[in-house]
Amino acid sequence: MDSYTIPILPTISTFFIVLSAIFVAIGWYLIAKKKVEAHKKSMTFAAIFAVIFFIIYSSRTVFVGNTSFGGPDDIKIYYTTFLLFHITLATIGAVLGIYTLWTGYKNNLKRHRKIGPITSIVWFITAITGVAVYLLLYVIYQGGETTSVIKAIFGF
Repeated sequence: MDSYTIPILPTISTFFIVLSAIFVAIGWYLIAKKKVEAHKKSMTFAAIFAVIFFIIYSSRTVFVGNTSFGGPDDIKIYYTTFLLFHITLATIGAVLGIYTLWTGYKNNLKRHRKIGPITSIVWFITAITGVAVYLLLYVIYQGGETTSVIKAIFGF
């Protein structure tokens, strides 16, 4: 891969997580305006885009692999720390997102109203840090080696 090539699957998956965050923001705005049905639709789209992201990301991870950091060695520890923060936040955000959607669809509005804003903030930070990881891994620096999980485990 030359320095001008940006891989398509990470670009597409990042696009979907950004779309998810945009729809969460729209949903937040809509519920503030008491537009409940529009809020539900927006949050459903946010969830769909997050699932599309996850399918692309996990498929790429299994079949193509993860790309190692290709930037300077002296900042690799900072990138790795940032990446671990992002992964932890993304995991928490996914669990909160599922729970928040469930409370909303089950009309458990007391819990939904309490957890929704927290979930939204975590999701926004996750999306922003995800874009930063993408930029550091594929745009600012050329990505390092990519090895699939299948190849790493089974050797083919």
